[in-house]
Amino acid sequence: MNRDMVGFAYPPSEPYLVTEKSIQDFARALGDDNPAYFDAAAARELGHETICAPPTYPILVTMEVMKGAFNDPNLGMDYSRVVHGDQRFAYQRPIGVGDELVVTTHVDEIRSLGSNDAATFRTEVTSQGEAVCTGWSKIIVRGEA
Repeated sequence: MNRDMVGFAYPPSEPYLVTEKSIQDFARALGDDNPAYFDAAAARELGHETICAPPTYPILVTMEVMKGAFNDPNLGMDYSRVVHGDQRFAYQRPIGVGDELVVTTHVDEIRSLGSNDAATFRTEVTSQGEAVCTGWSKIIVRGEA
C-alpha cells in the first residue's frame, strides 16, 4: 500500500438520514430488543430525545463511505486480500432519528506486519456540523504467500 497516503482525508460523504425504521431494522438484525431502539417513551425515560441507535450503528455509513478509500488506486489496496482486524467507536453523543450523518475518512496509519500491510482508517461522523462519533478500523492486507 502507498504509505504516502498517511494523513490523507477523503472528502465528506453525502448526508445519510437516520430513520426510525433504519434503527429498528439494524437492532433486529443484531437480535437486540432494547426498548430504547423501538419505543420513543422508553428512550425518553433514558434521557434520549428520540429512539436511539445501537452503538455499532455507524458501521452502516462508515463502511459504505470507506469503500471509496479501499478502491482508490492511489492507496493501492488489494481488497481481495483484506481481513478486518479491529473496529471501535468513541461517541460524543448518541445517534437518533433525524440525524443526517456525514462521514469523513482519514488514513491514519499504514505499516508492515511481516509480509502483510496494516492500515488504520479514522472516520469522523457528524450531523449538521455537530460531532457525533469517531470510528477506527484496522484493515490487514495479506501479503503474497
